[in-house]
Amino acid sequence: MKHQDIIEKMTIEEKAAFLSGKGEWQTRDFERLGIPSIFCSDGPHGIRKQAGAGDHLGLNASLPATCFPTAATIANSWDEELGETLGETLGEEAMAEGVNVLLGPGLNIKRSPLCGRNFEYFSEDPYLAGKMAASYVRGIQSQGVYACPKHFAVNSQELRRMAMNAVIDERTLREIYLTGFEIAVKEGKAKTIMSAYNEVNGVYANENKHLLNDILRDEWGFDGIVITDWGASNDHALGVAAGSNLEMPNPGLDSARELIAAVESGKIKMEDLDARVDELLDAVLTLYVNAQGKSDEFDKNAHHQIARRAASESAVLLKNEGNTLPLKAGTKVAVIGDFAFVPRYQGAGSSLVNPTKIETISEMISSYDLQVVGMSRGYSRNGSEDVVTKKEALDIAAKADVVLYFFGLNEDSESEGMDRTHMRIPQNQINLLQELGQVNPNLVGVISAGSAIEMPWHHYLKAMLHCYLNGQAGAGAVLDILMGKVNPSGKISETIPRRLEDTPAYRYYPSQERTSEYRESLYVGYRYYDTAKVPVLYPFGFGLSYTSFEYSDIKVTDEKVSFTIKNTGSYDGAEVAQLYVGLPSAKVFRPEKELKGFVKVYLKAGESKEVSIAFDDKTFRYFNVKTNKWEVEDGNYQIMIGASSADIKLEANIMKTETTDTMPYDKAELPSYYTGKIESVEASEYTKLLGRSIPDGKWSGKLGPNDAICQMYYARSGLARFAYDRLTAMKKKADESGKPDLNILFIYNMPFRAMAKMTAGAVSMEMVDGIVELVNGHFFGGLGKIIGGYFRNSKKNKAYEAKIKEAK
Repeated sequence: MKHQDIIEKMTIEEKAAFLSGKGEWQTRDFERLGIPSIFCSDGPHGIRKQAGAGDHLGLNASLPATCFPTAATIANSWDEELGETLGETLGEEAMAEGVNVLLGPGLNIKRSPLCGRNFEYFSEDPYLAGKMAASYVRGIQSQGVYACPKHFAVNSQELRRMAMNAVIDERTLREIYLTGFEIAVKEGKAKTIMSAYNEVNGVYANENKHLLNDILRDEWGFDGIVITDWGASNDHALGVAAGSNLEMPNPGLDSARELIAAVESGKIKMEDLDARVDELLDAVLTLYVNAQGKSDEFDKNAHHQIARRAASESAVLLKNEGNTLPLKAGTKVAVIGDFAFVPRYQGAGSSLVNPTKIETISEMISSYDLQVVGMSRGYSRNGSEDVVTKKEALDIAAKADVVLYFFGLNEDSESEGMDRTHMRIPQNQINLLQELGQVNPNLVGVISAGSAIEMPWHHYLKAMLHCYLNGQAGAGAVLDILMGKVNPSGKISETIPRRLEDTPAYRYYPSQERTSEYRESLYVGYRYYDTAKVPVLYPFGFGLSYTSFEYSDIKVTDEKVSFTIKNTGSYDGAEVAQLYVGLPSAKVFRPEKELKGFVKVYLKAGESKEVSIAFDDKTFRYFNVKTNKWEVEDGNYQIMIGASSADIKLEANIMKTETTDTMPYDKAELPSYYTGKIESVEASEYTKLLGRSIPDGKWSGKLGPNDAICQMYYARSGLARFAYDRLTAMKKKADESGKPDLNILFIYNMPFRAMAKMTAGAVSMEMVDGIVELVNGHFFGGLGKIIGGYFRNSKKNKAYEAKIKEAK
């Protein structure tokens, strides 16, 4: 152990208390031992340090910070250098605000477009997600702040995220849902990892030895600390034994007593406790030293310019009929859409940033060489029809050469704590779009949305610029692109399907009561669409430019693939070349092609460059569930270079020899997986893939501490059912208003035991047991346990605090 000298001086009470938070964001300090406190803060795309009362849902105000584009946006840049630059600025701002651990980036895989938190995640592809996350991590940690990639692992939905079980086969777990984290750890050298809320194959992520010990620490060589998501700890003792270090936020000293009891009973070893304390000590002391003498200021204007560059490089030109864009100087334009006045530039929930400034189209457009014939909000943001405003917009549009229409998903459409139920944008925006097209066919759509949306209306638009959620400097970036000051180079990091029903997890997402079965296996995003030949609207990796590129001269060696790209147009620009690998007629089922590398190349008009993409340890591997190792199948592999997953420009082949002759599957038992047609996998076939029976996730019988509050509709207690009815009515009212209440949603979907983990010690697990007993119909017994538990908890907390103060 690195800090045995300190650990030998610590009492068991101090050790146990050290492994839980002191408050919403801080760790415990121990003055007598010289152990300081460190501060954690949300911050995937901007620092959210709360000066006053803390919360994990973005409800209370935070200090001003640069709001950069979200991860879903930056992933469209396919630019690791940009990711590292963003990480450096995030780290600098964190240090200036006294933040030691930045809780991000988020790199969960976009299993379904419906996940309410997709705006915080990079991609449907683990390789791209991992590379971008690693770049953020390197940048953040270069400033002496620790990055905390999250949420480890298989956290694909917001619905009942604390009370659901992700049922997934080992190969899919490794290849799709862990590879991004592997890259963030091995290449980014991440020093912290956040464990997820959910169970993975029946074991909570935070106490899952297979995840935290076997894979994270032993296989990947992770030498940092694991921090729980806020309230994600279930059994703290099992978490410590599995490799989890810090339980957040402040669960109170009942949790520390739980650890001591576990050591005394032999449930966990003192060595486990000491190892976790040593790892956390190393992080705390290192971060404390890193923070000494650092500036408490940052250059707001310089960071704003970096935010604009990021937004510029991440916007995706999806459509440009007749070279409608860039606009010519002096073009008469109509500016229509509420988002032009009040931009949608970030998501909602724990990532909500208080920006240092906000750019708007309505304020900035006058500084560009355009004739603005008029501006109108056009539609109501809450989805209701506004006849007067619509008429105003149509009248203005009729006078313009080109209509600039700003629209997309509103703030209440996607948020932490709730999943979407469809992929549509508000209908009133579409109604206006259609009517605008009748008075002026020269429509340019500028979309703001953090997730994939259905676009059956795309044919109304001559040009379409998808900006995702582009941060506080997004307006200037958009105008620079529209006017040709910036040549768009973004490519979408997720597929835009024709309709929700076409998505691979449509029949399996989200969880059915307790369990979410990942029956689609490896076939996520383009892996499914390309293999099953399902048409899409815009394929993964697609994006247009104002110039054109030509690919030629592919060469393949054992180490890399090389080729030439030439800018054949009249604008300087950048192209993202993508390496896909496939193995036709493989003995082990796999997608038709998988991303295994990419490079962003900047070329002046007429310029050409030879570029290379190196093969790495992930290029040809698959996870063999029989050998329990990464293996390579023998065969003649296709090496494909594409401008998108659906636009392959060059192909070559390379032979590889097998690393094992042990085959993991019987093809006859898995017909859906060998064809990629996984839309309706039968339970019997999925059982074969899992290698075990599918757990029964149906809700029934007595409620337990890990059941969600929303399950009280079948509670035996009439009082509990009444409370459920009231909470449901409050939720329904908020939903119908168009403004879902995140606090109600969190309570509605959380398990009973979260009361003991998120109330700063006011509620103990004994009291939770009493609440559960009451809910199950034993009113007096449960009430007695709650009341008695309250006084016992208070007394024990005071005694514990006294022991810490008396320690010498």
